[in-house]
Amino acid sequence: MNIRESELPGIGYKFEIITKNQDKLVIVIHDDGRREIYHFDSDDHDEVVSSATFSDAEARQIAGILGGMAYNPKALEKIDFAFDDLVIEWYQVEPGAPAVNKTIGEVDIRSNFGVNVIAIREKHTKKTHNPGPDTVIEAGDILIISGERTQLKELIKNLLSNEG
Repeated sequence: MNIRESELPGIGYKFEIITKNQDKLVIVIHDDGRREIYHFDSDDHDEVVSSATFSDAEARQIAGILGGMAYNPKALEKIDFAFDDLVIEWYQVEPGAPAVNKTIGEVDIRSNFGVNVIAIREKHTKKTHNPGPDTVIEAGDILIISGERTQLKELIKNLLSNEG
């Protein structure tokens, strides 16, 4: 993640955030305590998609939620037994990942990793249930995958993240 901070004289501070998945957010903290957050189009970092304004108290409450103070996610290891070590995970394909612009068949996910692709939510909200071997994987797609935890981690590291 890349964060740039700049002072806005007479207004407050601006934080420009580019996430690992190339999402752009801008947070403006006003001297009076208001917070504004802007979310930009992933294809055009100059085009605002949505924005919200929060009071100081609201912003602090949201920060607590994001930081895990209000809800701490349960470790999936405690749930694995219900599925006999089967884990289902949603993962957004990162830009520059080895699987980008390749078909499920080309990367042979099931044979190479023992993982099944249950569904894909494409970047622009199109859904594909039970995708076949000819389905192309694109950056920003969310893959719903199932397998054992170690298999999923290996698939993500080697094919779906830009660390592979």
